[in-house]
Amino acid sequence: MIKIGVIGVGKLGKLHATILKESTDFELVGCFDNDPIALKNVCESLDIMPYTSALSLIKDCDAIDIVTNASSHYEYAVAALKNAKHVFIEKPFTQTLQEAQHLVQLSHEADVKIQVGYIERFNPAYKNIENINPQPLFIESHRLSTFDPRGTDTSVVLDLMVHDLDIILQLVKANVKNLQANGVSVISDNIDIANARIEFDNGCVVNITASRISMKKMRKMRIFQKDAYISMDFLDKKTEIIKIVDDEIETGLALHINGKTKNIVVKQPKTEPSNALLEELESFGNSIKNNKKTVVNAEDALKSMELAFEILKKIKRNSFEN
Repeated sequence: MIKIGVIGVGKLGKLHATILKESTDFELVGCFDNDPIALKNVCESLDIMPYTSALSLIKDCDAIDIVTNASSHYEYAVAALKNAKHVFIEKPFTQTLQEAQHLVQLSHEADVKIQVGYIERFNPAYKNIENINPQPLFIESHRLSTFDPRGTDTSVVLDLMVHDLDIILQLVKANVKNLQANGVSVISDNIDIANARIEFDNGCVVNITASRISMKKMRKMRIFQKDAYISMDFLDKKTEIIKIVDDEIETGLALHINGKTKNIVVKQPKTEPSNALLEELESFGNSIKNNKKTVVNAEDALKSMELAFEILKKIKRNSFEN
């Protein structure tokens, strides 16, 4: 079994620790947190050792799961990688591109795995379209959340939008040609709502919005391509695929265009009950055991961060101009 420790036992960290405790791939050695009361409560509930030193926990493990505030991700990841430990790190990967680039370098030098917590890669809504090879021409994405003080130590672009940027880069697989963006700080000291229009050199255009001051939650992405429309609802874990086909079929709406008959076919792939966080951590363990590339590797995270920082740069420039 892979000996693993959890650094950070807040709401999400406790979930990580609970899953790892029950895992057949991992042995949960212990946890560390700067909050001694939270640490004591979680460790007692899971019957594991509380560590008063992050470095001591790192040295006792094969892998480390970092679930702290974004501001401390880099510090703990550096310590783990310099001790040649595999690292799972929640998003955002780091707070600067230089930090992300350094972690990629350290992981190569130590020959260990990094997986970043872009959990939407394991969402059934996305997994339902992985095998159909989408060819997007236009993507519209909305990720709206009600206000939560957790995460406000970074911008909404790095806190929420990165999930969708990661998915978009997986779908489009092209270079950015043009980018426009705007954003506003409403409640916190960082950007709380942001919108970007991204043009790729293959012709695909993306309109993406992220907000953490919405009255209701929404996590939807719509993909438009030749002869098809795909909708993913990450919140409800549902996918809808509407295709125009030439085949003669009994079901579907027939269209008569320029003397040709086409059919509109609606597919709603069945979604099996799943636990994306469990699958995410299991995939991390599988990568370590079988020496395979992690599903969301450090290079993937770096690419989405590079795009996120270009968006933040545009927002900053626009705020100065206004």
